[in-house]
Amino acid sequence: MNRIRWSPRAADDLEAIYQFIARDSEHYARLTVARLVHAVGRLAKFPRSGRVVPEVGHRSLREIIDPPYRIVYRVASDDTVEVVTVFRTSRRFPDVVE
Repeated sequence: MNRIRWSPRAADDLEAIYQFIARDSEHYARLTVARLVHAVGRLAKFPRSGRVVPEVGHRSLREIIDPPYRIVYRVASDDTVEVVTVFRTSRRFPDVVE
């Protein structure tokens, strides 16, 4: 079982998503963040289940697409998966340190 670690950037992304949605509905904001966290949960057992990020092309940087969001993560070691960033699919791919 792999350990999942959220980078400070990814944690801030989740908070920003929550705050944006909560302006209209706190209930939907909670559901959305819970759905994203749940999607990341599968990485504990299947760390390479996401696709390689096409903009980067490096096998260690992968993503899960949970419309309308992209969850970018790095397979950091045999027992650690680091969530790097979470953003809307309609946005440009952010700069991430490889």
